[in-house]
Amino acid sequence: MFLGQNLLAWLVLALGASMAAGSLAAVLRPREQRRDPGDLDRAPLLRSLLYALIGLAAALWALASLLA
Repeated sequence: MFLGQNLLAWLVLALGASMAAGSLAAVLRPREQRRDPGDLDRAPLLRSLLYALIGLAAALWALASLLA
């Protein structure tokens, strides 16, 4: 099997960690200039934090699956 028996756990770890990091980066470092007049000044705080928590939970679950 490609990349071993734990391919799904590795993919969930990668996607969850990137989801958490990207959502936190959007909150902590908003864009300085808007490209389009319809763009938001900054990312919605509650939604971004919720997505970061979901990504963190997925990454931790995958990491626990890999270590167990």
